This record gives sequence, structure tokens and C-alpha cells, in this order.
Amino acid sequence: MAMYRESLPEEYFDEPDTTNHLAWSLLTIVAALVVWLLISLSNAENQRHALLTKACQDRVFPAETDLKCLTMVRTRDHWWQHVYYALTHPRD
Repeated sequence: MAMYRESLPEEYFDEPDTTNHLAWSLLTIVAALVVWLLISLSNAENQRHALLTKACQDRVFPAETDLKCLTMVRTRDHWWQHVYYALTHPRD
């Protein structure tokens, strides 16, 4: 082995890689999943609140719902208000 040790470049320090790539990869995937779920929950609660308050009632046919309005409506000021309400009122 002494023969091979002499053939190494001078800047080689033989430091082992101690990074746990599996743990960091799983953490990144879980964080992305949580962000995606929060966005989905916020959108669902926004639409639920719009339907509850009749914010997207069709002007021509009052018994119908305007679906284009339902995708664009903002019923609360911030996304975290939707998430907070959805998490604290699971049965509503």
C-alpha cells in the first residue's frame, strides 16, 4: 500500500464524506410535500369559504355558481388565514 500512497496528489487529504444524503433527500421531499399540501389546503378552504359566503353567485342565474369566479376569488386577505381556519375547524 505504500506504493499507492506515494502516487496520490499532494492536495489529497483523504477526508471521508460524512454527509447523510438519504436523510437530506427525505427532508427535502417531506418539506416539498408539506408546502404542496399547505397550498392545496389554502385553495380548498378559499373555495369552501367562497361557496359558504356566496361570493361567486352567478348574476344571471342566482341558484348557480360561477366556476370561473370560484377559481379566482380571494375571500380572505392572506393564505395563512385559510390554513389556520382549516386546521382549527376540521368539521365545518
